[in-house]
Amino acid sequence: MSIALTPHREDASRSGWQYRLHLDAPLLFTLIAVSALGLIVLYSAGGGDMALVERQLVRLGIAFTGMLIVAQLTPGMLKRLTPWLFVLGVLFLLAVLIGGEVSGGAQRWLNLYIIRFQPSEMMKLAVPMMVAWYLKDFRLPPKRWQLLASATLIAVPMLMIAKQPDLGTALLIASSGFFVLFLAGLQWRLLAFFTVLLAAAAPALWHFMHDYQRQRVITFLHPESDPLGSGYHIIQSKIAIGSGGLLGKGWMNGTQSQLNFLPERSTDFIFAVLGEEFGFFGILTLFALYMIIVVRGIMITIQAQDTYTRLLAGSLSMTFFVYFIVNTGMVTGLLPVVGLPLPIISYGGTSIVTLMAGFGILMSIQTHRKLLAT
Repeated sequence: MSIALTPHREDASRSGWQYRLHLDAPLLFTLIAVSALGLIVLYSAGGGDMALVERQLVRLGIAFTGMLIVAQLTPGMLKRLTPWLFVLGVLFLLAVLIGGEVSGGAQRWLNLYIIRFQPSEMMKLAVPMMVAWYLKDFRLPPKRWQLLASATLIAVPMLMIAKQPDLGTALLIASSGFFVLFLAGLQWRLLAFFTVLLAAAAPALWHFMHDYQRQRVITFLHPESDPLGSGYHIIQSKIAIGSGGLLGKGWMNGTQSQLNFLPERSTDFIFAVLGEEFGFFGILTLFALYMIIVVRGIMITIQAQDTYTRLLAGSLSMTFFVYFIVNTGMVTGLLPVVGLPLPIISYGGTSIVTLMAGFGILMSIQTHRKLLAT
């Protein structure tokens, strides 16, 4: 039995504009729909400030342009760029720890005079890319020494980011690397062992946490203990979401957001604005769009044709799932507040650009694969 390319099938399936531009149509249109919903909610969250929406539109334009550029890179080019991107990212993180700019009490920014950015954002892509690159030539599931080497690749940037401090991003990066190992065939007994080890290390982790991080855990467990202080955000957020009911109060009619009871309503807590104004069905709509993105990413993972692209596509898809689950969980009081924005919806630039670059990688993996027939 021989395997050969079938030009007529390949030409027929790849004659559309999406393959000429290396874009995946289902993923692209869903991302546009989420972006449109985000702009609608952001306008209300910003109190009708059109300038805020215009700035977000510019950032979305940059992010979609970045996605288009990344999608043109072949998986082979991504493989060759991966170690260089990872090393550059670690060097940038080191530069942040030595002389990074402080903003909001955290040293996370690097000013190159031409551009000011957070190197931790690029590591959201560089870490899963690097772990997938390292494992691509090994027989899976990985052996223990390969797991140890992979864990080191994850731990080094994670600890550097946690020291900034930015615990939310550090945990997200750790999860992206973990998903690569999980998809590579991490054994369940090792997973159970690490879970028990992490639970046993909780007292030590508590000792090394910053005061504000400990306060976030305490607030998560007992928000009513300080209703006008550390518990204010989450209490007001739950009031907003709960008061939305099934259909919501209507666009720009949310009392918690419009009367300024809800803090950070255009960034980390914008989900509460959506819940108050569009209700349960509005939340279901957003979750449906998010799940379409995740399912499409998993489909691309299944169709990927080598170890590197399968591990990378799967990690990016599952990390996006964690991304919005963590934000919605913290806003509803189901998880501690860790400062992660709601993907594509929250106001901001760097995180959206990183997310879209990740989707560009998924599109590259999908549109550059070869169609094989027996």
